[in-house]
Amino acid sequence: MGLKAFLSKVFAAVVSRELNHLRKNAVNLQQATFKKLISQAKHTAFGQDHQFGNISSYQDFKQHVPIRDYEDLRPYIDRMVGGEAGVIWPGKPEYLAKTSGTTSGVKYIPLSKESMPEHIKAARNALLNYIHETGKADFVDGKLIFLQGSPVLSQKAGIKVGRLSGIVAHHVPAYLQKNRLPSYDVNCIEDWEEKVDAIVNETFTEDMRLISGIPPWCQMYFDRLSAKAGGKKIKDIFPNFKLFVYGGVNYEPYRARIEESIGFGIDTIETYPASEGFIAFQDSQKDKSLLLLCDAGMFYEFIPADEYHNEKPTRLSLAEVELNQNYALILNTNAGLWGYSIGDMIKFVSKDPYRILVTGRIKHYISAFGEHVIGEEVEHALMSVAKAEGVDVVEFTVAPQVTPAEGLPYHEWFIEFGNEPADMDAFALKVDTALQQKNIYYADLITGNILRPLVVSSLKKDTFINYMRSQGKLGGQNKMPRLSNDRKIAEELARL
Repeated sequence: MGLKAFLSKVFAAVVSRELNHLRKNAVNLQQATFKKLISQAKHTAFGQDHQFGNISSYQDFKQHVPIRDYEDLRPYIDRMVGGEAGVIWPGKPEYLAKTSGTTSGVKYIPLSKESMPEHIKAARNALLNYIHETGKADFVDGKLIFLQGSPVLSQKAGIKVGRLSGIVAHHVPAYLQKNRLPSYDVNCIEDWEEKVDAIVNETFTEDMRLISGIPPWCQMYFDRLSAKAGGKKIKDIFPNFKLFVYGGVNYEPYRARIEESIGFGIDTIETYPASEGFIAFQDSQKDKSLLLLCDAGMFYEFIPADEYHNEKPTRLSLAEVELNQNYALILNTNAGLWGYSIGDMIKFVSKDPYRILVTGRIKHYISAFGEHVIGEEVEHALMSVAKAEGVDVVEFTVAPQVTPAEGLPYHEWFIEFGNEPADMDAFALKVDTALQQKNIYYADLITGNILRPLVVSSLKKDTFINYMRSQGKLGGQNKMPRLSNDRKIAEELARL
């Protein structure tokens, strides 16, 4: 065991004690965070406009601060992006994280001097918690790779601007810098495919032990590594590769193919980072759920998913949530986002400690007929059948077909298979049955002859990669939408 590995175990024990305190005191930590946020922001323009000086309880807060998405908050954000200080948080942001919104175009999410360290702390703690739980620390003595966006930053009104992953690259702790790949020059390559090829060439002969990134883009990296090595498994290229860290999408649709590429069932850590804040991470190899970080400079609110579009939805604090209910996640942050709808749905699977699963996007669902099918349901239906049938699913998306040329409407599933089912119709019917078991509204529409069972359209190899390339969203933090309420993506896929 190297010196870094030995010291990491010592540090991991300290972090473990901190996390145990979080697990046992989540509600109290949220209350303390709420009070601190209100106090710190009461003299900002937003705080004055919303009478923060008169807020002494969560009930007061709900009366003064409405729920907003990015567009609703934009008048304040535009002032901040223009260089005005003290708009939504004291001073100016340290960074603006640039993201691509589906309805708002380019979005600029503030990162303050208070919020930025929380991103680094959470990522660090996820790894140290794993070390403490498993005793496995050797990966810190080898090379670590983070497949991420370019670290090149621009400026707006004197504020540094970049992709979140590129910003984070500037804050990697010094003790990891010598272990970290890709190199700065390679990381700055903008074209994703050119970048992946350069990363393959740079890492091919290195002692890679930890790989981190969004699963579909890591799969691209693995495929190109294997091709360069004449078809070898990743375990034969990197014999000491022992830990895969991921986030951004549900891993289950990608697990079988990634493990096949690697050559064994590798240890994984799921993380839930967003530009708005690092929200949760998997804190046990025995449990796939994620520990909600309640002392990370964010006060959380939760809206029952079926009330999200109501004029006055119910707003709950952490102390009020129930298990196994889908909630829209609302953030109030130490970078100045208030009553901010991040667009994600989560559900609690434990309250001791508070652990969550991300179940989809609040705006990504199919409800063309009132069925309100969500991401968690389609992923479970497809992957449970695929696993039982030995079918390899590369990628998929689902859209409604409201006006078919003949017959009843249906859900159309566009699937790229690694290996197709022997009987596609039988496979589709099993997936449909699994979806009916997860969603009673969908089941009622099928049994009531409002919809006919789903239809699978099998797509040729690399269709989804070509689609993402055509949209300028290949690589980085970009993800393929699982669900649509219209046919826009379906029509684009049909052209490829």
